[in-house]
Amino acid sequence: MGAADFTSGKGHRDENFPVASRLVRAELRPAILAFYRFARAADDVADHPTANAEQKLAQLDRLEAGLHGEAGFSVEGEDLRSVLQERGLTDRHAHDLLEAFRRDVTKRRYADWSELMDYCRFSAAPVGRFVLDLHGESDALWPLNDALCSALQVINHLQDCAKDYRSLDRVYVPVDRLAAEGLDVDCLSRSKGSPQLRRVIAGLARQAGALLDRSRPFAERIVDRRLALEVGVIQALAESLVRRLERRDPLSERVHHNALEAACLALRGGLVVAMRRLVRIVGARQPGLHGSRG
Repeated sequence: MGAADFTSGKGHRDENFPVASRLVRAELRPAILAFYRFARAADDVADHPTANAEQKLAQLDRLEAGLHGEAGFSVEGEDLRSVLQERGLTDRHAHDLLEAFRRDVTKRRYADWSELMDYCRFSAAPVGRFVLDLHGESDALWPLNDALCSALQVINHLQDCAKDYRSLDRVYVPVDRLAAEGLDVDCLSRSKGSPQLRRVIAGLARQAGALLDRSRPFAERIVDRRLALEVGVIQALAESLVRRLERRDPLSERVHHNALEAACLALRGGLVVAMRRLVRIVGARQPGLHGSRG
């Protein structure tokens, strides 16, 4: 199989969360899109419905070869390498993503929350870390980034749990959580989630919510104003999805936002960050606003 055989046709506008939106500085969007195209190519390989594991791993190796500068193996890898070299950025985050996609090919079950979080460390956190590096932000923000990105990954897993099982026999819902409710993975093949499965999903959604509690200060600590607004938008969208997953059955009910819902949440999330930054700036310039003792 060649690279074209793995392409899903999915683009950055098809994702559940913003990718290189208009909030991001225009001169940085091409670099983010190069990283996205690399990640999308690897994701398409790992999720291909008919290719076998050997074919998938070989194609991921081709992506890595392109990232290393070997010509003729992967356009996406070569393009990302050029972007990284031009901006003096590390390829570490791209390599971490490849580790996650190789796991997708070879690992179909996750024993517990800890194992899932280890996967998210490679599958989700590198995306945000790359964006932070690109903007020249401090790596001191990485823990907040990792909490947000891991929450987003868990949300996507829960929304797509039935599809992942039916089409790929891949289950990110920790097996110990299912077993605690007397369930096995076949419960994800049903047209409607049982009360037991609903409890499992709601519990995992609450844990994703706890990650979002940790990431809430993230946007305010980002120096770049436009990136801060984008992170605020993503935080608001994620918090809303967690609340839905606590109440809704992803096997039989829609969890994803429609366009109007997403737009309203995005506006609210951006405004919250903008107002908090404004209050902080005004407070820093006029310390007397915080009150004085005398």
